[in-house]
Amino acid sequence: MDGFDGLLRDALLVTALLTLPVLILATLVGATVAILQAATQVQEQTLTMLPKILVVGIVLAMFGPFGMGLCAQLFREVIARMPLLVRG
Repeated sequence: MDGFDGLLRDALLVTALLTLPVLILATLVGATVAILQAATQVQEQTLTMLPKILVVGIVLAMFGPFGMGLCAQLFREVIARMPLLVRG
């Protein structure tokens, strides 16, 4: 079970590395827009979504190859460890 635990830990680490930067930046942009809306009293829904969509798109475009490399590396590792997992 040690091999499976290691793969599960690696998968969770890759998931965190892929999602946390996007979530943190979307949260920061959302909070900034919310503060600006509260200060100016402009309550428009498009103003809250558009900056977040743009930031998430830019971050994904910039770090997409890095993320795909991490996923490919994890996939190769899973394939390499599969005989050990099947034997027990």
